[in-house]
Amino acid sequence: MADTPIPAATLVLFRERAEAPPEVLMTERARAMAFAGGAMVFPGGRIDPGDHALATLIGGGEDAAARIAAIRETIEEAGVAVGVTPTPSAERLAEMRAGLHAGEAFADILHAAGLTLDLEALVPFARWLPDHPGIRIFDTLFFLARAPDDAAPTVDATETVRLLWTTAADMLAAADRGDAAIIFPTRRNLERLAQFDSFDAAVANARTYPVRTITPHMEVRDGVPHLCLPEDSGYPVTAEPIEAVRRG
Repeated sequence: MADTPIPAATLVLFRERAEAPPEVLMTERARAMAFAGGAMVFPGGRIDPGDHALATLIGGGEDAAARIAAIRETIEEAGVAVGVTPTPSAERLAEMRAGLHAGEAFADILHAAGLTLDLEALVPFARWLPDHPGIRIFDTLFFLARAPDDAAPTVDATETVRLLWTTAADMLAAADRGDAAIIFPTRRNLERLAQFDSFDAAVANARTYPVRTITPHMEVRDGVPHLCLPEDSGYPVTAEPIEAVRRG
């Protein structure tokens, strides 16, 4: 690969509704961001050294640092605490978020508040490692989780400029109309998520297709270059013409 991949983690938060498809939380990245500026994405970001240090301290398996990063980034970007025990009050959560924005270590914030992490609240869903010469490359683990009943997401006004609950199908439709921008991995994951009528159905699918690294590859089909996924990777759409793809 042209660049060293950046380890990252992202969280797909589900909000279930009676007799309606579940919604997922999406954020719009600030246009000034170097990667995917202006695009709609799931909350997430880089796995940093503090995440690894905390993972070593509390244990939790080889993907513990990624789970911690997904939890931390979702607090920072959206003001929603998933996998934090006991559930922090709105006031405590605001203090935690402010501390993270000020550069305080997540481990120190948790310790000061008497909180622990339940990493099992996150369900592994996918891992994407694109190979795009000339742009920033992320090696990203995707996790699923239920949103807390009292979740009240708000933008951080730095990395994110808009938040919304939306069904996967509605976000795809908005992108097709030109009302939203989504990059290739987000589109493929939204298409997969659109199949599920509940969080439990999404979890069942995730367990049917154990996480494997997805690296899209180029194929020419009927004379047209396509960006493609493995056919057996659990995605309902596995190819898209290159000219229609937004990568970053």
